[in-house]
Amino acid sequence: MNTADQYVKAIYLLQQIENGPAATGTLADKMDVSPASANEMIGKLESRGLAEHEKYKGVSLTDEGIVQARDALQTYCIIERFLSNVLDVEDFRAEARELEPVIDDMIAGRLDTIIDRKSECPDCFDPESDACEYLDVCDAEAETETEAAD
Repeated sequence: MNTADQYVKAIYLLQQIENGPAATGTLADKMDVSPASANEMIGKLESRGLAEHEKYKGVSLTDEGIVQARDALQTYCIIERFLSNVLDVEDFRAEARELEPVIDDMIAGRLDTIIDRKSECPDCFDPESDACEYLDVCDAEAETETEAAD
């Protein structure tokens, strides 16, 4: 997965949260880059036909951008679930973010055979909680919350 994939994934998730175009500043924060860097990448995404940027409104993905974002999100979910559910990595999110740019489609495909990915992926990813609903840790957190309520 390359940097452009990470950006389209971030824009896709922000569009879902904001129910509209992703604000450039919010995108920069999510990507942990300067607004100037985010604007530069948005320009590159526009030139590739993946995004449309409207000044003062934000950036939206084109249909092609949405397809690429969903593929990138699916790869990210595969990495996260492998680290969490198979390897039991405690800080799996930080590790997934580190691995995300270097995991290619072939490796993601091989990891996918191990995690038993659900067919609804990547729709299983909740942008509000920034997590896949099939992570074992989410199940454990839900059980803990239920026990605390009782």
